[in-house]
Amino acid sequence: MDRTGHELQIWTVSDITGAVRDALEVPEFQSLWVQGEISNLRRPASGHVYFTLKDASASLRCVLFKGDAARIPFRLTEGTDVLLHGRIGVYERAGEYQLYVRGAEPAGLGSMHLALEELRRRLEEEGLFDPARKRSLPRYPRNIGVVTSRSGAALRDIVQVARRRNRGVNLLLAHASVQGETAPGELIDALHRINRSDVEAVIIGRGGGSAEDLWAFNDETLVRTVAEMDIPVVSAVGHETDVTLVDLVADSRAPTPSAAAELLVTEARVMARELMGIAQRLSRSLEYMLQSASARLRAALYARVFRHPEDLIRDRQQAMDRSTERLYRACRNTIRDSRNRLNTASAQIRVLNPLRALDRGFALVMDREGRVVEDSRDLEIGARLHLRFARGRARAQVTETWDEEGDAP
Repeated sequence: MDRTGHELQIWTVSDITGAVRDALEVPEFQSLWVQGEISNLRRPASGHVYFTLKDASASLRCVLFKGDAARIPFRLTEGTDVLLHGRIGVYERAGEYQLYVRGAEPAGLGSMHLALEELRRRLEEEGLFDPARKRSLPRYPRNIGVVTSRSGAALRDIVQVARRRNRGVNLLLAHASVQGETAPGELIDALHRINRSDVEAVIIGRGGGSAEDLWAFNDETLVRTVAEMDIPVVSAVGHETDVTLVDLVADSRAPTPSAAAELLVTEARVMARELMGIAQRLSRSLEYMLQSASARLRAALYARVFRHPEDLIRDRQQAMDRSTERLYRACRNTIRDSRNRLNTASAQIRVLNPLRALDRGFALVMDREGRVVEDSRDLEIGARLHLRFARGRARAQVTETWDEEGDAP
């Protein structure tokens, strides 16, 4: 405890170093670019590189491990102004924070590469590099466009490969500068000319060079022009290790111009072999079709209908006679059943006919409106009645009425 009685919190050196380390492990410090001048450069036998990055008022210790150092395309030297990419961490044994370097670029190109990375990210978010939007290359193009410099080695390589593989393929050159300030505009104009021609695919590219030499192929308008082409585009910019935005947006990428020509121009002997295979498959298919048709024809010729065609007519006639007989029997049975039902109904009607009672001496009594009189109490004295007998009719007038059980007056 201290003199005031409060309990002291005692930190170890490791505690403090760990707390500093945790404080530095924030997203902002895990991937950042730092510019400065290299000093105190050391290269021990381990292959790692240690140096200090400084500016006018501060310095930062840096470490570049052997594996990352092998991927840097230039040699770090004392006094070089560089742009470093890496993360901030703590070297706990020495109690120092430092930059763990993952990549490096000359400071002169640093801002350009940062702008390029931002453009690449934006175009990728728009979907211009999406493999789903890329088209397949034609299998046997007869006319191929080439957008490059007429004086460059790329054109000579493409022509040489195309002529060696298949002299039947036509190459259409659209000349354009492939480096310098005017190159992007010339390449765009050349692509527009090619797009209006009758070529089936186009190669755009150039030979190898430095990053500055290839920079025209990172132009945003050129990239969008490639994406909007009506025909498939094969990019062949620089060597296999060189990657530009045109490479990313093209429908296919070849490591070199020669490889681009090999990708599009199928060798004549390969085409001949494939055509021969197609012809053989077609011949076998036709032969099978002819054999199948011949078998069906033979089967038809030996069929009974062709050997005895009259039997077919007789069979139809016999079937028609049987159908007629069945129809006649059905009609006769239907008429007989209907006649029986009619006789039965007529007999029932005769039995139930109320007028049959008149034959036994009864009479049918009706009032003037023709309604049958069932109860004498419904009659008034003097009412006129209509009488119907088994034979004949008569009229009467009511003079007296009485109940059925009562005696007559």
